Amino acid sequence: MCFSYFCEYFSEVVKIGNIELGDYPLLLAPMEDVSDPPFRELCKQHGADLMYTEFISSEGLIRDAAKSVQKLDIFEYERPMGIQIFGYDINSMREAAEITAQAKPDIIDINYGCPVKKVACKGAGAGILKDIPKMVRMTEEIVKSTDLPVTVKTRLGWNEESKYIVDVAERLQDVGIKAISIHGRTRKQMYKGEADWTLISEVKNNPRMHIPVFGNGDIDSPEKAKMMKERYDVDGMMIGRASIGYPWIFNEIKHYLETGEKLAPPSIEERIAACKQHLQRSLEWKGPVLGVVETRRHYTNYFKGMFGIKEYRKKLVTTDEPERLFEILDEISEQFADYQFC
Repeated sequence: MCFSYFCEYFSEVVKIGNIELGDYPLLLAPMEDVSDPPFRELCKQHGADLMYTEFISSEGLIRDAAKSVQKLDIFEYERPMGIQIFGYDINSMREAAEITAQAKPDIIDINYGCPVKKVACKGAGAGILKDIPKMVRMTEEIVKSTDLPVTVKTRLGWNEESKYIVDVAERLQDVGIKAISIHGRTRKQMYKGEADWTLISEVKNNPRMHIPVFGNGDIDSPEKAKMMKERYDVDGMMIGRASIGYPWIFNEIKHYLETGEKLAPPSIEERIAACKQHLQRSLEWKGPVLGVVETRRHYTNYFKGMFGIKEYRKKLVTTDEPERLFEILDEISEQFADYQFC
């Protein structure tokens, strides 16, 4: 056997079920009011290997609530795509999984990680980390309800005294999940302090684990991604807050991991083009009111660190008329045409 054939034969390709994601995939995290189709389109164009929808309420799906049903929208150019659901009732979650499957995603993901009080304190999201047996039962029922691969997004535990993720991940694997993404904080931490990837690494290196393990938390630069990859040896990374208003982070990380060199930051022309595309797609998908409002949180990051941008950024987040927003973006393009990003 020649050496090149040996390397090709034993090269690792990360797979969720039969879905191939490459040798070190980068995932877009499911984020409420962020990872919608307009934003996902940009992330896909800039290197995201697998994306998830915003999380969707099981109760909302069962009641046919308009907002929940709209979140099921996925498009062919986004694939592979996962739809994420959350809830506290096992029967409702099973039924929601069946409804979700009708939207033909590639993956169904279960949210066991959302720390927000109105979710967690009802026993959904990260709230289920206080009842691991129920978490396992719920997962098993969802796996049984569908032929699609089921994945899980969760945290280390409810608090410092209950970080049982190594055992939990193994138990979830045993009832049939095909991958797990772990945020390196407890629910009690919310998003404070540094994410601890030590236990994520222990999950990955558990000899009984054979499904992909993705790390999540604090990946905000190519350098940080490389350090975490080398130090913790997970199968890939899920990127959340660092992508908001900055979809370029996926390709920047990929390039740095492959070459050790940093890509030049996006130019003002590229940032303006992304803003316009994002706004236009939001208007088309959500209408003139929500399309404007739900794009606002991205503007700060699109122009992060730019000296003299404060006045224009204020206009972008307070203007309600779509036509005027496009005019403001043109003004920024003209005013900062020669701006050099570091």
